[in-house]
Amino acid sequence: MSTRIVLLGLCYVLVGCASLPSVWPPSRRDQAAGPISGPGKLSSSDGSAERSLLKSLPGDFVVAAVEKVGPSVVRIDTLQARDHFSFHIFPGDGPLDDNPPEGQGSGFITRSDGIVLTNHHVVEGAERVTVTLRSGRSYTGQVLGSDVVTDLGIVKIDGAENLPVARLGNSDEVRPGEWAIAIGNPLGLNNSVSLGIVSATDRTTGVPGGSRVSYIQTDAAINPGNSGGPLINDHAQVIGINTFIRTSPGGGISFAIPINKAREIGEQIITHGRASHPFIGVSLRRITQELAAEINQAEAGCAYPETDGVAVVDVLPDHPAAQAGLQPCDVIRTVAGVEVRTPAQVQVQVDRGRVGEPLKLDIERQGLPRTLMVVPSELDLELF
Repeated sequence: MSTRIVLLGLCYVLVGCASLPSVWPPSRRDQAAGPISGPGKLSSSDGSAERSLLKSLPGDFVVAAVEKVGPSVVRIDTLQARDHFSFHIFPGDGPLDDNPPEGQGSGFITRSDGIVLTNHHVVEGAERVTVTLRSGRSYTGQVLGSDVVTDLGIVKIDGAENLPVARLGNSDEVRPGEWAIAIGNPLGLNNSVSLGIVSATDRTTGVPGGSRVSYIQTDAAINPGNSGGPLINDHAQVIGINTFIRTSPGGGISFAIPINKAREIGEQIITHGRASHPFIGVSLRRITQELAAEINQAEAGCAYPETDGVAVVDVLPDHPAAQAGLQPCDVIRTVAGVEVRTPAQVQVQVDRGRVGEPLKLDIERQGLPRTLMVVPSELDLELF
């Protein structure tokens, strides 16, 4: 799998896109079946409560969910194009390897004619794509397009029909504490399953390159090769796309792109071959009490309230924020009526708007409230 590009340098606010006619399966919950189960509170030190809880649960709820979704989960093998002019700089660093680099990841089928949703970094730079079903049957795949900003990609399986399809859920309904089941091909181990819970939703801060996506955080084990695979709930519905992990002494923390966001970006890629992201052209910084006090004492030209907030550091000339009248030292309080406390939250809210449609910003300038209407333009990645 190719190294994932994370846009750490994109501190300027970019974002979202218009919804298109659906090309995905319906996402209603199975009201007749209802939730199979839900996690409970475990408190005993000897493990008796855990054992009691597990005995009280339907033992096959994970099995049932995996059996429904598993056939739609695929392994994606890629061959990347090699630079024919590459050479060794230092003597003795080994013979040249003429074999093209290989990569491997996961994905899942969203349409019976072979549309597969995966990560951008799984298929980035792929010269050849092979898609393998759980049954072992392999197909040639074509990358229809991918989006580096959200790390989403679409692959079309050649000559496929009547393939098993994953049912998509509604990630807006996901709540912390719900079951989370990850399926994928970690380390080449096909259709591996891990179980956890949803640890948090709307996770933006501290996520590398992810300030344009509000992630689902889970403790379900995710390993290399899981990227692009589905995160499902106990209704056997896909709620997210497993994307990356952060490791720590206490174990790995996993993140998934919400399926609603993936559906939106995927429809754009299928229809237009690419995704569109609004951009307003402003550099932001989070205000803390300590930072505000330091800047105010330094008399740097900005006067910040000593409370949490989002400060405007810079505004690109001749871009939407500047055209709307936003200035350095302004403090952004709400975007589209939603309170924001971090730059990442601003980006997520702008991302939920549309290119060319006015976006309301409530700001403070020298302690006085103001309202501005910003009309986002389309992000041009070449700016960065």
